[in-house]
Amino acid sequence: MVPPSKIVIVGGGVIGTSLSYFLAKEHGISCTLIDPKGIAPGASSKAGGFLASHWRDGTDLEEMQRLGFDLHQEIANDLGASNIDYRRLTCSAVAIDESQTRKVQKPPSKKLESVEWVDRAVIGSATMGTDENIAQVHPRKLCEKMWQFAKEKQGSQLVKGKVNKVIFDTETNAVSKVCLENGSEIDADVFVVACGAWTHHALQSWFKEIDAISSLPPITGVKCHSMLVKPDDVFSQAVFFESDGYFGDADIEVYPRPDGDCYVNGFAGDEVIISEEPGEEEVEKDCIDQLRNAMDMTTTKLGGLIPHTTQACYWPETDDGLPLIGKLPQVPNAFIATGHSVWGILQGPITGKAVAELLVSGSSDCLDLKAFSPERFAD
Repeated sequence: MVPPSKIVIVGGGVIGTSLSYFLAKEHGISCTLIDPKGIAPGASSKAGGFLASHWRDGTDLEEMQRLGFDLHQEIANDLGASNIDYRRLTCSAVAIDESQTRKVQKPPSKKLESVEWVDRAVIGSATMGTDENIAQVHPRKLCEKMWQFAKEKQGSQLVKGKVNKVIFDTETNAVSKVCLENGSEIDADVFVVACGAWTHHALQSWFKEIDAISSLPPITGVKCHSMLVKPDDVFSQAVFFESDGYFGDADIEVYPRPDGDCYVNGFAGDEVIISEEPGEEEVEKDCIDQLRNAMDMTTTKLGGLIPHTTQACYWPETDDGLPLIGKLPQVPNAFIATGHSVWGILQGPITGKAVAELLVSGSSDCLDLKAFSPERFAD
């Protein structure tokens, strides 16, 4: 198989930048990356970057999750852990008692000694992972460094713009050109759609003339809010709060980062076809207020702090909860990689490595992609 020379990837998030990185690193191939806003404008910039190797054991995602976790360590070794804020840490589930949320407490028993920075209303805790199987990375820094490598190593190019049309070869249905709103055209011998939660709109717009997407279900997006606060201390324990509904209809998660920031997120919305533009997601004040209230209830370390950043992003979902990775039906040189749910940052690099192999040799050796193939939705 002759390796492609004109690879066009649409989507500058963790999937697109990971694919660019591994094409350059392992295959010596450059690409053109297209995104309306640039590198990591959406969830790949605003996600928490939490990594857990074993939380999907026993499912179709077990291999991807575990290989993805190990690959993040390899990438950190190559790019420099400090450059992408990669580190190992611990994780605990912490239960709170609403009757105690206004009282400052010390953990009352040895089983709560593992609670590092939660000191209000704690009634129980359980370890969810250690530094053997829990890690974190800064998503935006990861994407930027992977793209920098692809650009400097092989001359990959970033094009800021919005694709409005794809031109197909009339005999083979292969993608031949990608047209942007500004009128420019880019030749392609391989075309990869990696638009995250915006993939549904992309497919409907670009492939409506060809029967390439009729079997695919809609790719929806789930909106989630987050805020960043900076306490006086640097912590090393991620916490998942169990409040039995006292925080409202939300699961609150907090990921301290090595730069001192604490990433607080929660209040996921419903699965929807997205109407907001990438990088322009509206931040709903009520959701941020609820996040701040949850910290006031549970920790003197983070309670009362004014966030220096508030944001919202969408993660992509599929009908069966599995990523969509592989060749699009009826189009011999078009591929898709999306639908990684809340695990996009963990699974992004291993997806990029696998798709790079798929494009170059016709199959993936590092990861079995069968469970994620678009063909699973065919009649």
